[in-house]
Amino acid sequence: MRSLIRSTAPAAADGHSPVLFRLAQVVPFAIVLLGLGIELSPAHFLYTGPLLTAMPALASLTMGPRGTLSAAAAALSVTVISASLHGSWGDTQVYSNLLGLFVVSVASVTTSSTVRARRQSELDQVRRIAVAAQEVILRPVPQRLGSLEAASVYLAAESGAQIGGDLYEAVHTRFGVRMIVGDVRGKGLPAVRAAAAVLGAFREAAHYEDDLVEVMNHCAAALRREGTAADSAGTGNEDDAESFVTALLAQVPDGHVVHVVNRGHPPPLLLSLGTARELLPACPLPPLGLEDLVAVPPVEPDSYAFAPGDRLLLHTDGVNEARDAASRFFPVSEAVEAVRTTCTPPQFLEALHLALTRHTGGRLADDVAMLVVDRLGGAPDERAGDAP
Repeated sequence: MRSLIRSTAPAAADGHSPVLFRLAQVVPFAIVLLGLGIELSPAHFLYTGPLLTAMPALASLTMGPRGTLSAAAAALSVTVISASLHGSWGDTQVYSNLLGLFVVSVASVTTSSTVRARRQSELDQVRRIAVAAQEVILRPVPQRLGSLEAASVYLAAESGAQIGGDLYEAVHTRFGVRMIVGDVRGKGLPAVRAAAAVLGAFREAAHYEDDLVEVMNHCAAALRREGTAADSAGTGNEDDAESFVTALLAQVPDGHVVHVVNRGHPPPLLLSLGTARELLPACPLPPLGLEDLVAVPPVEPDSYAFAPGDRLLLHTDGVNEARDAASRFFPVSEAVEAVRTTCTPPQFLEALHLALTRHTGGRLADDVAMLVVDRLGGAPDERAGDAP
């Protein structure tokens, strides 16, 4: 398990709010209960037949064949109760209502089954396309990168989503292992295009630029070109003009050190000897795309000790800004320290994902990308073990 791509949001048909979708499913049964109340009240002289007949058709808009049949059965029950209670079985109107209810029910179940099958086919196709796009934009991180062992995870907050504005990559170069984690402001296709532009620039520059700052500059230039191209093609909008990308580059050379360039991104966490600490930048820098608004001073990469047995976690703000029901932020450092240090990187991310899910109740407000690397150096059996 080198890379995980998941969607954590509850599904709702056609992308509607899950709450509104559930309410829409309740409406047919609420109307049936209203009809029953009318039939059992002094107002039973009101004619409820056409109202009940329409319920299977209404249910088929938001439910499958089983839900449609349930609404039809409920409408039939009220019709039978009404006819028995008021002694109207000899009235031809009752049989007309039953015939109409039968015809509408059959048509609704058939339509619901056809629409459901077509939607499922379309959804499967979209998912296949999303997976293919994910493999191009967010390729799986290799399990072994020189002296490092790595793993990554992407958790999409949007229902049914596979990719978004979060990005990550790790490559083995002649300068050492270079990694990037970033987060694009915004959602949708513009965010995906910006992420692809930044990742493409990183993958190219990481192999021939010896200066890590210059690699970041290439990413910034690619983002500017993407924005210019979108404006020229007429596909940009006002939000695109204000878009930016927080990004963090990390380089692990042959020595026991890690170099970091941070452009407005959450600092990485270094887990050493069971203690996690944030690698804060010496000079805070603005995100990519804001160079015209905020001056970017000349800087050197920050350097930190990264010894054998240490673990480095790069993540997006969907992790540290995740909130629980009481609006408390996810305690990233405590969660990292709670995971057994002997577990492998994939097991570590699995445990961290479970802790994040428990904290948020399974509902993420933002996409999450995490990339973890371990500095190897101990005996192979010291790296074995299970996550808690």
